[in-house]
Amino acid sequence: MRLQRSLGMIAVMCILISICAFHAISAIDIPLEVEQLPTITAQSPSSLIAFPFDENFPMTFQALHNFRWEKNGQEFDPLLDPRLVKEENSGTFVIPNNGNLTEYQGIYRCYASNKLGTAISKEIEFIVPNVPKFPKETIDPVVVEEGKPFILKCNPPEGIPPLQIYWMTINLQHIEQDERVSMSLNGDLYFSHAIEKDSRRDYCCFAAFPRIRTIVQKTAMSVIVKTKKGDTSPETANAILQRRPSILTPSGVKSETQLVKGEDMKLECIAEGFPTPQVEWVKMGHHLPIKAKRENHGKLLIVPRVEREDSGKYMCKAKNTLGEAVHYFTVIVEDPPEWVSEPESQLSMIGLDVSIKCSASGTPQPTITWRMNGLPLHEAIATNRNVLDDTIFLHNAKVSDSAVYQCEASNRHGTLLSNANIMIMNLAPMILTRDGEDYSAVQGMGVMMNCKVFSSPSSSISWSKDDSSESVDGARFYIHDNGSLEIYSVEKNDAGQYTCLARNTEGSSAINAMLNVKDPTRIVVPPEDLRILIGTTAQMSCLAEYDKSFSNDFELLWEKDDMEIAVNYTENSRYFIGEGILQIINVSHGDQGVYTCLARTPVDRDMASALLLVLDVPDAPEYLVLSEHKSKSVKVKWIPGDDHNSSTTEFIIEYEESKWEPGNWNELLRVPGNHNSAILKLHGYVDYRFRVSAVNAIGRGPSSEPTERYKTPPAAPDKNPENIKIEGHLPHEMDINWEPLLPIEHNGPGLEYKVSYRRQDVEEDWKEHIVKRHSFVVKNSPTFVPYEIKIQARNHQGWGPEPTVVTGYSGEDFPSGAPNDIAVEVMNNSVVKVTWMPVHKDKLHGHLGGYRINWWRLRSLVDSKKSHGNKETLTFPGDRNHAMVPGLTPFSEYSLIVMTFNGRGNSPGSHPVNFKTPEGVPEKNTVFRVTDVQKHTVSLVWSPPLEPNGILTGYLLEYQLINDTEVGPLQTMDISNPETTKWILYDLERASKYKFYLRSCTTVGCGPVVSLECTTTLETTPLNISFTLSDSFANISWISGGEHKQFYIAYMNNQKLICEGLWTVSEALNTTKIFHMIDGLEPGTEYTLRLTPISRVDNYIIFEDIISTRSPGLASAHGGISTQGWFIGLMCAIALLTLIVLIACFVNRNKGGKYSVKEKEDLHPDMESQGMNDDTFCEYSDNDEKPLKGSQNSLSREIKAGDSGDSLVDYGDEDVQFSEDGSFIGEYAGRKEKRASPEIKATIQTTA
Repeated sequence: MRLQRSLGMIAVMCILISICAFHAISAIDIPLEVEQLPTITAQSPSSLIAFPFDENFPMTFQALHNFRWEKNGQEFDPLLDPRLVKEENSGTFVIPNNGNLTEYQGIYRCYASNKLGTAISKEIEFIVPNVPKFPKETIDPVVVEEGKPFILKCNPPEGIPPLQIYWMTINLQHIEQDERVSMSLNGDLYFSHAIEKDSRRDYCCFAAFPRIRTIVQKTAMSVIVKTKKGDTSPETANAILQRRPSILTPSGVKSETQLVKGEDMKLECIAEGFPTPQVEWVKMGHHLPIKAKRENHGKLLIVPRVEREDSGKYMCKAKNTLGEAVHYFTVIVEDPPEWVSEPESQLSMIGLDVSIKCSASGTPQPTITWRMNGLPLHEAIATNRNVLDDTIFLHNAKVSDSAVYQCEASNRHGTLLSNANIMIMNLAPMILTRDGEDYSAVQGMGVMMNCKVFSSPSSSISWSKDDSSESVDGARFYIHDNGSLEIYSVEKNDAGQYTCLARNTEGSSAINAMLNVKDPTRIVVPPEDLRILIGTTAQMSCLAEYDKSFSNDFELLWEKDDMEIAVNYTENSRYFIGEGILQIINVSHGDQGVYTCLARTPVDRDMASALLLVLDVPDAPEYLVLSEHKSKSVKVKWIPGDDHNSSTTEFIIEYEESKWEPGNWNELLRVPGNHNSAILKLHGYVDYRFRVSAVNAIGRGPSSEPTERYKTPPAAPDKNPENIKIEGHLPHEMDINWEPLLPIEHNGPGLEYKVSYRRQDVEEDWKEHIVKRHSFVVKNSPTFVPYEIKIQARNHQGWGPEPTVVTGYSGEDFPSGAPNDIAVEVMNNSVVKVTWMPVHKDKLHGHLGGYRINWWRLRSLVDSKKSHGNKETLTFPGDRNHAMVPGLTPFSEYSLIVMTFNGRGNSPGSHPVNFKTPEGVPEKNTVFRVTDVQKHTVSLVWSPPLEPNGILTGYLLEYQLINDTEVGPLQTMDISNPETTKWILYDLERASKYKFYLRSCTTVGCGPVVSLECTTTLETTPLNISFTLSDSFANISWISGGEHKQFYIAYMNNQKLICEGLWTVSEALNTTKIFHMIDGLEPGTEYTLRLTPISRVDNYIIFEDIISTRSPGLASAHGGISTQGWFIGLMCAIALLTLIVLIACFVNRNKGGKYSVKEKEDLHPDMESQGMNDDTFCEYSDNDEKPLKGSQNSLSREIKAGDSGDSLVDYGDEDVQFSEDGSFIGEYAGRKEKRASPEIKATIQTTA
């Protein structure tokens, strides 16, 4: 089975080789339906060598007819030898390499025959090479006198070329060759003169035959060189006599060399003499060929692939100082046979004259031999055949003249053989193309419709369309010689049925073909070039148009570098293709390339390409080399890595040293990106190594491998300390500090600093101190005088460079003088300008830092009572005599002082200066609330501003209707009494939303506005409220006249409004209780009191007013609580209420302890089911002057209605804190077992 498979492979290979080596008949194409002459389609080359390592040797011959073989001119039948393997339906047989092959050695030829004629193959020589061997022999030593020439003969055995010869020792060391010793083309080793070292016993010649994989060795030869050491004269001992050159090979004065065109010409000339001769080459009468080259130390002239013009006379000249010798070469270049006119196969009509021409060129001129069906032409007699020179003439050709004619051209360099099939016949047209073929063409492109015809004589071909009798015509239609119709630039109306009609004298034939015209495939949105960062996702788009009839056959493919991208729909696949999109996930360097979008249908295609460049940081530089080593510098050179499509902008060179910070890399130098080397300036006494990294627009790449270490010798310091600071923390001391040298800057062991100083304002010598630290204190120095200081570094190797002198001052003291002539100019009601006379420098005792202004408020001009305010300070650096003081309170009296300062501290203050600021506009009103809301009225209450900034003249109250559908005109109420803090607005529309604006005014103008919104009610809901006050508690009582069942009482300390602004909220109260007591109040304090229903905590207020507790003196004047009339009345009311409750309980018990559901609900009212006036609510704002578009969400909405666990009713026994604007900020946690969210903020709005 293996043998058959091998035979098949060998047959295929041999067919391919033979097709290239043998010219197949192509002048006529005869269909298989017509009986035809034998035609050879494949055959073996002219020589077949049986190499011992091959398994078998095919003798190939392919033709569609009967076969027979000849060997050495005798009949040879491969079927009679069971060792040969015969291929079916072929003339090929295989010689297996499993025995003695010499019996198959010979010249083979194969014949293919049928009744019309015979074709023959070229002669095929089967060569069985022998294993080459050197003969076993004993070789006598070669004895030669020193200075004489000698030759070692190789005489290699014959074998399959090429032959390669080597001269080596027994230990396989090559014998060194030079101008004195050289090997000739035949393998002999020539010595132009012998020297003593040529004596040895192991000269071996090795012959290698690479085609048969064989190397053979000749018996080792010995050489003995006789020296002249026995001479009595020392001058002549070891002296070699000089002599003129003579040619060792080739022999004689001239020689002739014959070459075949295309071979390499090799001429050698080896000479002897002393001194060793030099060889020169000349072409007589011409220059040496341009392609000529000299080898073997000038002794060998080689002209590769010689041409006829390389023929001529060449001369070699060997010369030394004593003379010269020459040899002449006559070079003749001949040609093997080449076809000038190779005979062609022909198909001819009966009765015509036929000529068969065969001519060839070559040197010498080839001999032409004719055969007919494999027989010599003279053995095939024909009366109508004549041979004239290189042409056969057939007159009035007959069918019997049909045959295979062989022409053989040969000279001594080779043979050419050609078979020409000559067929004489008459035949009606035979259309070989299938009838009814469908062709699809693309609009605008070309199409070819076939109509292959065989006939004798030749047929005329015509094409018509759609049953028309007229042949197609026009510049776009062309009928080829083979009958095919080509249509250029196909149009839509070219579609239809076409008919091909073939006619000759023997008859006619026709076929039909259908042409369909399709829309072209066209890429309308091609992919675009991309520059993409590595690791990201690249996306390319491609959109194509195509004929809709190809909906199921259209393909949109992607290629990378002309290779189709195979999409693997797995988790690890990085390619995603769909709807004309190519996505590449996690782009890598391997994804870079040209991507092509290919739109393809069965009839056409279109493509567009785009370049994808992957951007990345540069690769690490490579092959770092240190050179130009010096004591404080070294040159580093590198080869840059790939910049990955982003040009390198710079290289960063880093160093690492092994002593101070081993393993820590520090930047040393940066060089431009177009450099690949740098001179590095180094410090002494450091063991360095270096590395380089590259930077581009993407970022910094990895660092290179570090260099070998380079240690610099110790040296004196290169620099002195820098950043010298001279400070005086005490009046009689001067602190000198500096930035110490880095450890790498020490340049050697034993680093110290020499501190030198002297006063600048007097003549004195330098005072010097040696220290190892980086600071020094000069004691007992005068206060604030100038000094000159310099610091110099040194180590065991010596001193650093001469230091730079810097100037500084000794310690500072507090300034002793204060600014004078202080003046204050009032710029406006909040800014003043302060001027002063600067302090003289003699009283500064240091560097002037600047000036400070301290001021404080003495009192408000509204109140004559003085209250010293907090001191405020502004600092103005530098030398100046004025400054602006902003942020003052208008209509106030202030006092200020001015002082100077230096590094030690402040001077004494100037004399205080008092001044007053003029009136301004008031601040905002801190309280602005709605206390009662009815159908047509709204009651407002407010508090005066904390800072009136002048004498209040009144208030400006404005309001307007702001329903969703309309905005009413702005109404103004000018309240001229500054004591007024309440106001009732009448004649308002019921169930309407209003916005109210309030500003406080002085003679200067009105201040900023505060605003609130409120909605009037549908009906009046009165609740009569009264209260009684003491110094520490308040009693609130009420008589219900409305529907309010449950509510909260909240109060807030107005004096803590800005800082804290917290509301304290009572437990849930019921209108049936009729009173509530608030204790723990501060005496003499103003409070805001508010009643709020439970269900609308944040936007509905029942009542609001401002109350004030009594001062402690007033409270004691009226006696204790038990003596108060209101208290006695309260106790009576409580007793009466208790009696009524007991009577009600007794009645219910008599009824069996049962009560209706309605009564139960009245005792435990539900927050959502209680009837409330939801049409009335108010909102407060202190910064909005425009009508509001909507109110904030109420607290009752933030606390879900059904979640009774979070209801404020559960915390009725506790006081709950609200902020200034009513926001609830109390913590629920820890007050009851039931818990709410940690913090709920909401705005309590005022209603009544």
